Amino acid sequence: MVNRKIYFADYKSEAHNWITLAGGEYYPDVLKDAVELYTPVLVVFGQLLKKSHSATHLFEQVCELKEQWIRIQLARIFRKYVSPDLPVEMLKKKTQVQDICQRFSKSFRPINEVQRAFLSRPLADEVICALLWEYKDRGKKGYDLTERLFNLLAIQLPTLTLKGPQRAGKDVLMKEIFEDYPNPKRPVDFVIYEGERVLAIGLARYDGDRGGAQEDDRTGGYTNCADEILNYAKSKHPKLKLIFVNDGPGLLLGSMWDDYANLENRTDWQDKIMVTTLRMIPDRLTLTWLKS
Repeated sequence: MVNRKIYFADYKSEAHNWITLAGGEYYPDVLKDAVELYTPVLVVFGQLLKKSHSATHLFEQVCELKEQWIRIQLARIFRKYVSPDLPVEMLKKKTQVQDICQRFSKSFRPINEVQRAFLSRPLADEVICALLWEYKDRGKKGYDLTERLFNLLAIQLPTLTLKGPQRAGKDVLMKEIFEDYPNPKRPVDFVIYEGERVLAIGLARYDGDRGGAQEDDRTGGYTNCADEILNYAKSKHPKLKLIFVNDGPGLLLGSMWDDYANLENRTDWQDKIMVTTLRMIPDRLTLTWLKS
């Protein structure tokens, strides 16, 4: 009797048994450490605020600071007090200071209101410290996932070579894998080699709480990625495989599980795409499949 191949869709009835739950922290247990870590940042913000004659001046002072970590924390505090509509990703870029001031300073909260609001709170403000603490480990669950993935594949596929950042680090760009790749800046998370031959390209993500538009963005992005890479490989690397390692409770939300199952089962790329969680890898990600 021939064993039937197992697909991502086959795990859905017991999906909760096949995901990884990253450890979290309890509230209010985090407050002591959060206050200790971020009160010095609030002190600096208060000093800058005190000598600022306008919200624009305050923003310019924040951006002049050389130490990146504290500048980013101050940008987050500035956003809360002065400009909640602007993303921190924009506010933390020193090169965009003048553009931001020209375009958005009219919407900044008046400096006297900011000063009054700041002084109405205790210096060791537990609320804002707790908010900043939420950012502290952003991305850590994803880094933990890739580290565990590398360790698992070293055991699962000991004759192969895995390249990519195991935790924080620069993504692998497709131009580093294939010199003639048409979208050279396409980032991927890992590459599996057998000697010099590329067997598979992989992306790894931890989905903590996805749903709605975020869910559509993720699966839509994966579909575009699959089409781009496999269309390129069709003539030059016809056996190339694509692996999406996804994990976390977000897989149980909305239609995420079905969307990934449909991606894996697409008839146009039959048997070239695998969607898997860490717990599925020992049963599914085999040398036989990679080399087929």
